[in-house]
Amino acid sequence: MKMKHMTRYGAAAVVVAGTMAVAPVWGDKPAEGGPGGAPAAGKAEEKAPRKLADLPPPKPISPQITKGLAYLAKIQNADGGWAQGGGWRRNAEGAGRVQADQAEDRSDLGNTCYAMLALLRSGADLQTGPYAENLRKGADYVMTQVEKADDDSLYVTSVRDTQLQSKIGRYVDTFLAMQLLSELKGLMPDPEGEERRAKMLDMVVAKVGGNQKKDGDFAGNGGWASVLSQGIASRSLNSARLVGAPVSDEMLERDHRQNLVGLDVAGRTFAATGVAGGAGGGPTSAGVSLYTASSKLRGFAENSVVNGRRKQALEEVAASPVAAPAEKEKAQVELKKIEDAEVAKDAAVQAVAASVQDAAFVQGFGNNGGEEFLSYMNISESLRLEGGKEWKEWDQKITATINDAQNEDGSWSGHHCITGRTFCTAGALLTLMADRAPVPEAGEEAVAKSDAGENPTIKTGEPEVE
Repeated sequence: MKMKHMTRYGAAAVVVAGTMAVAPVWGDKPAEGGPGGAPAAGKAEEKAPRKLADLPPPKPISPQITKGLAYLAKIQNADGGWAQGGGWRRNAEGAGRVQADQAEDRSDLGNTCYAMLALLRSGADLQTGPYAENLRKGADYVMTQVEKADDDSLYVTSVRDTQLQSKIGRYVDTFLAMQLLSELKGLMPDPEGEERRAKMLDMVVAKVGGNQKKDGDFAGNGGWASVLSQGIASRSLNSARLVGAPVSDEMLERDHRQNLVGLDVAGRTFAATGVAGGAGGGPTSAGVSLYTASSKLRGFAENSVVNGRRKQALEEVAASPVAAPAEKEKAQVELKKIEDAEVAKDAAVQAVAASVQDAAFVQGFGNNGGEEFLSYMNISESLRLEGGKEWKEWDQKITATINDAQNEDGSWSGHHCITGRTFCTAGALLTLMADRAPVPEAGEEAVAKSDAGENPTIKTGEPEVE
């Protein structure tokens, strides 16, 4: 089987007469006028809330995506879950690793959630289509695991030896479950399934809220690059809020506080976070700027959507002739927080748009592991919400890079740290299908739909095949 090793971004490999020629496909330096060619930060640019109609239609499902989806469906376990898809595991009975040939590759929650998100992105649902049974079995596996969890700790699974937990954070399963259960709203096959899903999402949200520190971090969420699971937590908290789960303003404010750590708003740059995990010093990035910037950007982007919804209601209160003075004052305070958050989000977008011009930044650790694929998904989904030249250029080049790294069986492999094919394949697919990620609605219509139990997201259409 042919194995592809993606080590450089910004170059397309072309085989000529048995040799490999490299054709550059990425600019060497950012546009003039500062990072990303953007004006200085300080005040958020006035922008209308982005709607689905403002975004270009999603690309057709490519042959590479079709092969990847088929691979994921094929490797699902009989219990409905997905395993790592090979690779080392952490030694649950002591220090160090256990190699793949010495440990059972059993199902785990994190890989299952990520694989299901990839299937959902293609337009698949739980009732009809080629992946309906996969998704139904997977949803049952996830909810069964959550149902067995205790009420107080941040764990939602008894599995403790995965690559994901070791490398990107002990509680990554919890955060991925929160994201999946949010995206499954309105998609369950029957009312009983929807009631069960909502109950499990509320349970996970309660666990996250009960264990979130004032600075938005989570005690004990150690890992080689735990900033990546912190980013998943940020994105999933906002996603859960958008579908009506009991995520409080305080929880989102704490999360936003954590995202601000390391962001120079005026300079539009990110500082790398710490190298070692588990020391109580906050999320760590192994010194890889890609991990920090992409994770925080995704949190800022999703929070901006939440704030867009909140802003409309707050402006009505602030302008209301019948609202009490204290209510109007509180609304003004919250509106100022939203304005500041939008300034920070724009600075993060500009920082990443400038950084992706640098091949060394996009390389991450130096070659592709699951951490890189997750980071690429974060950047793609965030820039897609912004649109414009930066999104188009990034999407074209990262698509070519990822397509070139696909294995013959339709999978993608990791070559450091997270090597399991399930997570790497799902991450690659989610990056390729970033233009199919749900776009939450804003305003009173979405609130009404959430209150009525409908799914307050806009789907990007049924899958098309090239």
